[in-house]
Amino acid sequence: MNRESAAPAGAGAFDATADIVVVGGGGGGLPAALFSRWNGDEVILLEKAEQLGGTARKAAFWYWVPNNVRMREAGIEDPEEDFLRYAARLSRPQQYDPSSPTLGLSEWEFAQIRAIYESASPAAELLAERDALPYRWCEAVPDYWAELPEDRAPIGRVFVPEGARESMSDGGLVGVATMSAAAERDGVDIRLRHRVQRLVIVDGAVVGVEATGPQGTVRVGARKAVIFASGGFTHDPELRANFLSAPAYGGCAAITNEGDFVRIGSAAGAQLRNMNQAWMCPVPLESAVSRDPSLSGMFSVAGDSMLFVDKTGRRVVNEKLPYNELAQMFFQWDPLRGEYPYLVLVQVWDQRAQENSASDEYGRLIVGSTGASDAHVLRGETLEELEDAVRERAAKYATVTGGLALADDWADNLRASIARFNEMAETGVDRDFGRGERAVQQLFNGDVREEPGRTNPTMWPLSASGPYYAALVTGGTLDTKGGPKATPDGQVVDDMDRPIPGLYGVGNCVASPSARAYWAGGATLGPIIAFAYRAANAATKEQQRTVSSSVLSSSGHDREELAWR
Repeated sequence: MNRESAAPAGAGAFDATADIVVVGGGGGGLPAALFSRWNGDEVILLEKAEQLGGTARKAAFWYWVPNNVRMREAGIEDPEEDFLRYAARLSRPQQYDPSSPTLGLSEWEFAQIRAIYESASPAAELLAERDALPYRWCEAVPDYWAELPEDRAPIGRVFVPEGARESMSDGGLVGVATMSAAAERDGVDIRLRHRVQRLVIVDGAVVGVEATGPQGTVRVGARKAVIFASGGFTHDPELRANFLSAPAYGGCAAITNEGDFVRIGSAAGAQLRNMNQAWMCPVPLESAVSRDPSLSGMFSVAGDSMLFVDKTGRRVVNEKLPYNELAQMFFQWDPLRGEYPYLVLVQVWDQRAQENSASDEYGRLIVGSTGASDAHVLRGETLEELEDAVRERAAKYATVTGGLALADDWADNLRASIARFNEMAETGVDRDFGRGERAVQQLFNGDVREEPGRTNPTMWPLSASGPYYAALVTGGTLDTKGGPKATPDGQVVDDMDRPIPGLYGVGNCVASPSARAYWAGGATLGPIIAFAYRAANAATKEQQRTVSSSVLSSSGHDREELAWR
């Protein structure tokens, strides 16, 4: 279904109506539809893809829930003021002011973050009580910046769907399945393969949408509100190029995340915010360039006898940083050479890592015989053979990487980088980049073999002999985090901060108050669930517009049109 003009449509007949129309059936749309239905509203959910789930379907589906019930039962204190300081400190570090009433944030950002604290736990508990998203508490998982003094509750905020693996890697499939089943059980009218193209606006209020479905254009009326949860703009190259501050090739969001609400909301007068930011992660170059719909971001870089080097063969980064922070390395600009010197890095590992760290979880590139594709993996019996393989693969992508080519002495420099890394691995202290120094780096260590007596489980010397393996890595998005600005209750606002009647948004299709921050594992889905809860509760209070069934379609079937009373 191709994109059409987003210019709003006017009054006319509807093919179907409901109290609430939800656009998108992923990690924001499914909860929004469920909460709306449980409020007693009739709900139609329009999903662009052929299945529900969106990006959440591919995610581990950790969700971050501050001051949750399980924390309180265990006696773990998570006061609101401490949570706000932690979130503000990371979202806008250059503005952070602990003496300010809003901690240096704008009033909008501060109110949004406070809304997460207030509503994430009630939302999570309601989903669990209604058997839509039973959860398992991950009490020992640390926040990504657990060592900061502002983080007074550094563990205990993370949930995963109850039926997820012990490793918590497949929570998305489990969570989407349970929420989808609950939606069908409780009477949400789910319509797949319906791409919403524009809003229907009458007298300044949003009263429905027009969508392209399997049978052509469909008009769906909303007696109360339309709630968008259609994802970000990861897979729209034009929007990425014009708004993101990083030259990302794409990412692992659902392939249908093309920024539809950026255009639809803008056409209705919505104000845009935070368009330059995204939830980031390393990704294999080949999959990003080819827009592989199965692409998963590298949530965890596997292996201890493993390192990242640049096109000169030199190690340049702490490979065990949290994925959002590791991704920033790829986008550093060199003002002297006029290039992105680290836009593509090379992950290098040895046979030990190949045998001990292979996994099909969390987007790890060491896959072995796990069943995951190994098309990205290069191999050489010596470092010189590995160089030849990497050089050939880099040349294949030179037209999209600005002519990336390895230095003539790449293998020599790699050998020196390995020697230095091995020296530090023997002592357990990474004097160059601090690998393994923080708790969260243990979380992102991947699958490694236990070694008695060693002090740093993230490091082990690479073998002096081959075979060696490599893969090309770049920075990508989990999804973008900019879009129309919305109130803490999800009401989309115009350029004067006035709510556009009947229009709501939640999730990555609207602006996130996180700005540059990735606070913790689940800091995407936890807030999204909180805002879905708030938007549904606000939308149910909208004044209902009465509907009559007096218009006859050209096919002879009764159709409904909006009647203002």
